[in-house]
Amino acid sequence: MRIGAEIRSVTVSSLCRAVGMSRQNWYKEIKIRKRRQVDEGLIVELVRNERKLHVRRGGRKLLEMLKAEFADAGISVGRDRLFGVLARHDLLVPRLPRSTRTTNSRHSLPIFHNRLKGLEVNAPNQAWVSDITYIRIDDGFVYLGLIMDRYSRKIVGYHCGDRLETMGCLASLDMALADLPTGCHPIHHSDRGCQYCSHDYTDRLQEHGLAVSMTETDHCAENAHAERLNGILKQEYALGMTFRNLEQARQAVEQAVWLYNYRRPHMKLKMRIPAMVHQQAA
Repeated sequence: MRIGAEIRSVTVSSLCRAVGMSRQNWYKEIKIRKRRQVDEGLIVELVRNERKLHVRRGGRKLLEMLKAEFADAGISVGRDRLFGVLARHDLLVPRLPRSTRTTNSRHSLPIFHNRLKGLEVNAPNQAWVSDITYIRIDDGFVYLGLIMDRYSRKIVGYHCGDRLETMGCLASLDMALADLPTGCHPIHHSDRGCQYCSHDYTDRLQEHGLAVSMTETDHCAENAHAERLNGILKQEYALGMTFRNLEQARQAVEQAVWLYNYRRPHMKLKMRIPAMVHQQAA
């Protein structure tokens, strides 16, 4: 044992001389490397735990969500270090292919001007944006209607059903109207899809004093906030996967909406949570 220790000592001394480093610094460097390995293991574990709920949460939001836990563990993690760890462990989020559209704007129903163009929205319940997207199930598709507050980014109404008809959009609208404070009359913005142009839908809006606004020339650009919401729910909350049936899809939608509203920091909100901003500002 003593001879083996002496051999190791000679070997370390030789290496230290070769790299111009003292034995003290040599062992200090080994200790630092071991600490980095332990830290990286914890970073990976925390990221994977967070991804169990937010399967496609990106690096910048992971850094914001986990910074308190990193600090508690005494780990210094910046953006570059986190992205390096994600890359080494194959945890970077790949891009998804673009989805198809669900808008049918070829109809003879009444259409309305874009009231949001050039409007500065600075508080909740001034403007709502809405859209419909599809969710795959084993034997076809179901459809998700969404209404989001333009200022707070909170989802205020949603409905998942098996028909691409006005009824589902009305259900999401009724949910949003049920929580609308008395005296608030937001502008309701949508594309020119037949569901939103239907007399049943526009009549419901006008009965509650909501002004009707629609896209005019460029559907995607003029309803970009709602389109972006669809992408977030599919990419970050697994609504882009295929579900067994409508019931399973509905359960996934409920979880996704809750996580988005109450757990997802938003860069446009200075990394605050939509539900928090909606409540505090209101």
